Amino acid sequence: MTLNRRRFLGGSTAVIGATMFGAPALLGQTKPRVVVIGGGAGGATAAKYVARDSNGAIAVTLIEPVAKYQTCFHSNLYLGGFRDYPSITHDYGKLMSAYGIDLVNARATSIDRDKKEVVVAGGRRLGYDRLVVAPGIDLKYDSVPGWSEAAEEAMPHAWKPGAQTLLLRKRLDAVPNGGVVVMIAPPNPYRCPPGPYERVSMMAYALKAAGKDRCKIFVIDPKETFSKQALFMEGWEKHYKGMVEWLGPKVHDGVKSVDPKTGTVVTGFETYKNAALVNVIPAQMAGAIARDAMLANASGFCPIDPANMKSAMDASIHVLGDASIAGDMPKSAFSANSQAKVAAMTIRGELLSSRMFEARYSNTCWSLIAADDCVKIGGAYEAKDGKITASSTFVSKPGEPADLRKQTQAENMDWYAGITADIFG
Repeated sequence: MTLNRRRFLGGSTAVIGATMFGAPALLGQTKPRVVVIGGGAGGATAAKYVARDSNGAIAVTLIEPVAKYQTCFHSNLYLGGFRDYPSITHDYGKLMSAYGIDLVNARATSIDRDKKEVVVAGGRRLGYDRLVVAPGIDLKYDSVPGWSEAAEEAMPHAWKPGAQTLLLRKRLDAVPNGGVVVMIAPPNPYRCPPGPYERVSMMAYALKAAGKDRCKIFVIDPKETFSKQALFMEGWEKHYKGMVEWLGPKVHDGVKSVDPKTGTVVTGFETYKNAALVNVIPAQMAGAIARDAMLANASGFCPIDPANMKSAMDASIHVLGDASIAGDMPKSAFSANSQAKVAAMTIRGELLSSRMFEARYSNTCWSLIAADDCVKIGGAYEAKDGKITASSTFVSKPGEPADLRKQTQAENMDWYAGITADIFG
């Protein structure tokens, strides 16, 4: 499957992203109000498509505490030196100027579901007719023994965008030749299934490019298998022979403790002392605003109606992206963007009596292993049997020719330009 910018913006999402037919039902009355919590791939897309395709008939407010948003997707390419930091940073100016979205640069502190209000830092209350909740993930700081929020400077996670991404790059650059890097990978489910392993690839690439090919990267993984495993293993052997060692749970017998002060990681079978860099990616859950509003179940994530991304707990709320339980769809930016368009269509249809279509979702995740060696996985999805179900899937194959891998990387870069324009532009 070849996906370029034109196809991304004009292909399968065009039907649900197109302007809906039908006049506003509330002509001459107060506009219906849509509030969106979270300005990432899910939230910003939903805000844009509701505002744009309602032609101003719906008042849209986007709540996001940061003025400039750094994407998690392609942050690994920043670590590897394939992108600079400004290129993965975006603002909300176009959403406000072109689509009339009201941006509230503050943290949403609570949701009053009975009154249909969102409370933001400082006490302001924003009423809504429909609410979109796209808060991303929170980290389970107690899921790795000895690690904590206070330890994230010494042992960075960089699984949330911004300062942690910059810190991880700084710490990686400081690793000496021959230094040991330890990554503690997360258990399922988590944001971006191939992400930790692309990060390992980019770490190895950066170290090797800096002449530090005597470094060793150990991956301590709680999972028996991981996304694109055969492809990453093949790539590590080809490009970084002797530099990367992946250890599954049967080999390491679990992480028993970490010591952020000494850079020590203790497993059931081995102790790694004085590591130059320890990257802890812990277990994850839906953002606190969703959990506090009782939108999550015992898993820590939020069940949804697969036909429209409505919360299973509250039909006036849609939950998108990493915070949702989206069946077969992975937690990815592409998934969140696709889900947002279905939610936006539903919101417009219900508030303006405009035409709606059956939900269709899609996703592709690209992973860069080395320069011009990129692989991908993805699929198409539909609401079926009470969940979002894969109707078709695809994945790169081991042993693909170099020109195909180079073409896949060109797709990857083109996709980033396309999706960020679709979200923020």
